[in-house]
Amino acid sequence: MSIVKINALTVPEEQREVLEQRFASRAGAVESSDGFEWFELLRPVEGTDQYLVYTRWRSEEDFQAWMEGPMKAAHQGGGDRPKPAASGSQVWSFEVVQQAAPKQA
Repeated sequence: MSIVKINALTVPEEQREVLEQRFASRAGAVESSDGFEWFELLRPVEGTDQYLVYTRWRSEEDFQAWMEGPMKAAHQGGGDRPKPAASGSQVWSFEVVQQAAPKQA
């Protein structure tokens, strides 16, 4: 089964719009990666300042290949890179052991 990576980003209130715009402008950056299955950016509604970046992958190897290739290249750059919108980050890893989808009528 698949694996899930959740990046919990601590984002101050004044940086939320910046973070969302940056993710919107990166559209398509991960979707063509081998083994990529799903992406969601989850905005906090109440009680936390953490956004969750949810990605699902065919395997840990596919995720690591993306991390060492396209993701690493996208996050490296010259001195003109903007300041990060998040003040903290923590990556959580999970294996999918059960799943369900809506029943087809």
